[in-house]
Amino acid sequence: MPTEWKLFADLAERAGDKQVTVDASAGDTVDDALSELTADRPAVGDRVLTDDGDLRSQINVMRNGTNVLVEEEGLDTVLEEGDELALFPPVSGG
Repeated sequence: MPTEWKLFADLAERAGDKQVTVDASAGDTVDDALSELTADRPAVGDRVLTDDGDLRSQINVMRNGTNVLVEEEGLDTVLEEGDELALFPPVSGG
């Protein structure tokens, strides 16, 4: 079963859509799904990955509303059927 990414702010603009479905399913990792996303939408990869291919420190990656970088196993978090992933750029304001 494919996995859906929800993209916010300029990430949605770069992707050309607020939701992107990728070929990642239960048993794959968040990193697998992110790789599928950035391969399909290179402009998103330019924004969220460093030149070395690592996730930029200010990007938040959520799985079912939980930040995988803080509360789970990071990009090694294993996907379960029906998971919804989301990418958030840094939030600023004043």
